[in-house]
Amino acid sequence: MGYPSGPERLPLHATYTQYMAGLLYVVATPIGNLEDITYRAVRVLGTADLIACEDTRQSRKLLDHYHIHKPTVSYHDHNEAERTEELLARLLSGAVIALVSDAGMPLVSDPGYRLVRAAIDAGIAVEAVPGPSASLTALAGSGLPTDAFYFGGFLPGKSGQRVHVLEALAEEQATLIFYEAPHRILESLEAIETVLGPRPVVVARELTKIHEEYLRGTAAEVRAQLASRDSVKGEITLLIGKATEPLPDDTPVVEAVNTLISDGMPRMDAIKLVARRRGLSKREVYDEMLREK
Repeated sequence: MGYPSGPERLPLHATYTQYMAGLLYVVATPIGNLEDITYRAVRVLGTADLIACEDTRQSRKLLDHYHIHKPTVSYHDHNEAERTEELLARLLSGAVIALVSDAGMPLVSDPGYRLVRAAIDAGIAVEAVPGPSASLTALAGSGLPTDAFYFGGFLPGKSGQRVHVLEALAEEQATLIFYEAPHRILESLEAIETVLGPRPVVVARELTKIHEEYLRGTAAEVRAQLASRDSVKGEITLLIGKATEPLPDDTPVVEAVNTLISDGMPRMDAIKLVARRRGLSKREVYDEMLREK
């Protein structure tokens, strides 16, 4: 069980011993359009002994489309720990297992790290089968610089944590890429405008699907476009242009801090942000606040 049936399943670097111990494939699947899958991914899924899916119902749509009739098992955030032990036991017995997520590359803001780490630690061969990625697809179509980029997964749901993440990346000389939920996108764009200013922003929505769209502009401009709609739906990838030299700001320091505080930013966060924008130390801004009092 698990031993390759032909040369097409035996990579040059593999050995018979490795296959006796099983093999774990990490397989990228379409992020929308079912045609966006490689020949290799279809073959691997069709020859695996078992397919571990984030949601078996979602994966079944893809498997049925390509007439793949293999056993599936759920592997998601809520059963990842216990299911890892079960799948590792199968791998150690010689099984070939393909790991997929609902869309894109497993492990990238999706479950799978525990299983891959456990397999590696147990001496099981792990092979990643490349394919679609929402972050790279959005970057390629965004029109923002692609020479350097930072992928940050999902922005935090809590406003204070979101601000801290954006502040920490404010000087990053790279295009910033995040995933975002549709019900939080307006809040995130507002935070970007407050923390990072009028940088170019792109919201890539429903990539490769019928209603795919790219919204481009400053955070305020894109937010206005989305806020004018009855609702915002679909999978969203959010991209932010790299850091540039700050625009001159003649607003008095104390007024700038108080404006941020009135917008809901904690006092110390507002002081740090104004200090960074003005090239001052936090102590200098804090002292200015005290003098104003």
